[in-house]
Amino acid sequence: MRTTTPCARRTPVRRRPAASVIAAVVLFAGVQLTGVSGAHADDIPSTPPGTESTLPPPEVDGNSPGLKMRDGATLAPAKVLPLISIVESEGGEERREETSSNLKFALQAEVLFGKDSAKLTPEANSRIAAIAEEIKKQNATKVRIFGFTDNLGSSAHGDVLSKQRADAVHKVLSPMLASAGITYEIRGYGEQYPIADNSTEEGRKKNRRVEVSFPRG
Repeated sequence: MRTTTPCARRTPVRRRPAASVIAAVVLFAGVQLTGVSGAHADDIPSTPPGTESTLPPPEVDGNSPGLKMRDGATLAPAKVLPLISIVESEGGEERREETSSNLKFALQAEVLFGKDSAKLTPEANSRIAAIAEEIKKQNATKVRIFGFTDNLGSSAHGDVLSKQRADAVHKVLSPMLASAGITYEIRGYGEQYPIADNSTEEGRKKNRRVEVSFPRG
């Protein structure tokens, strides 16, 4: 296992033309908060999922003499960039991210599904069960399950496949937490928000993933 502590936000490595993004929203817009239904892509958020800070921005006095600003200069609005601790398995199959307020588990699609499939493998249940135990430990009341793909194939196919995979994980996870009164947010983001370089197979494997995130207790 190796541990790193990056603090910067990730940004997508490639952008799709605006017209394609608009078309994707028109054709596939929607969000599922509970239950499992027909797969479709979801609306595009203004910020990447899981990066929103729950802490208020710090108060900064723009007139403080210690800032030594030029005449006429003004401060940009303050932002909170949470420190993130990342622990990843040697091959990158499993990834755990922690901030002061949230936990996120990312599982590569290859450890959960067959190629280009949303059917869970028999081995997937034990991995999902381990996440369920962590959710119970943290007494979480809201769980987000997000699916992602690499940038191979059509964007529309990736959008649908990522949602189907998120639905499949939810279908197994939900009965394990039936008595916890949890609300679920389930989305498929396709090739959006990659965490690695899509120009290599190693990077694409990391981008093909399902993330389960929830507040820390």
